[in-house]
Amino acid sequence: MEVIGVVGAGFMGSGIAESAARAGLEVILYEPEREPLEHSGRRIADSVQRAVARGKLTEEEAGALHERIRSTTSLDDLAGAQAVIEAIVEDPRAKGELFRELDARLPDARFLASNTSSIPIAQIASWTRRPERVLGLHFFSPVPVMRLVEVVVALDTSPAVAAQGAELARLMGKRPVQTKDRSGFIVNMLLVPYLMAAMRMLEEGFATREDIDEAMKLGAGHPMGPLALCDFIGLDVLYAVCDSLYEEFKRPEYAPPPLLKRMVVAGKQGRKSGRGFYEYDAVREAVTA
Repeated sequence: MEVIGVVGAGFMGSGIAESAARAGLEVILYEPEREPLEHSGRRIADSVQRAVARGKLTEEEAGALHERIRSTTSLDDLAGAQAVIEAIVEDPRAKGELFRELDARLPDARFLASNTSSIPIAQIASWTRRPERVLGLHFFSPVPVMRLVEVVVALDTSPAVAAQGAELARLMGKRPVQTKDRSGFIVNMLLVPYLMAAMRMLEEGFATREDIDEAMKLGAGHPMGPLALCDFIGLDVLYAVCDSLYEEFKRPEYAPPPLLKRMVVAGKQGRKSGRGFYEYDAVREAVTA
């Protein structure tokens, strides 16, 4: 595989594009509007420059990396992509409509992958005429640093497509793990109940936010406490993931506590909004769980 398309130039899409280009792949990065692409270019440039400063890349390698990423506002330019990874908003209809379009425009692509963190791949694939070439490739943030990729195999995903998706992940320097197509996949099915339990502790006045986070950092060896991690992920993203998990399994541990909903509607979405369980000096960009 030499050329891939990435649809969505947000935080995750930019990271996927950078990681693919770092691995030597040509990347066609698509967004319907020019402004997000310009923002993505600055984001990737900052990330690459940090890698150079840390000795991870040479200046020559950094320059070659940038040359391998081509930004476009036209879906027609994806025609040369051998595979496409989607990283747009976590909305089933938006993803479905996009996959229907990609399926029609790219009949020869080896596979169409979604970076969704919670939406069933079978639901996305149902919008296409060739569901056997649709799978999930769930990256973790920040993509250039995190090595895990969940390869999500839906009911109709062909074994060859699953193998090709895993091989692309390995080519990008990632460690693929395969999972069935259930909401939350592996990581979020295990992570979300833990995060929701921390929120309920705080909501019930069981302990302070600082003590909850410090307890898990010092007592369990976690690099980040659960409430700080919620802010890092994005409370709006977590709410969407909880909704999806609860809708699928109807288990109380997946239900978002009232506190989470109120924080989201109040605009306290974590680092990206500057306010969450903690306050932040500058507005940060959130990540997909």
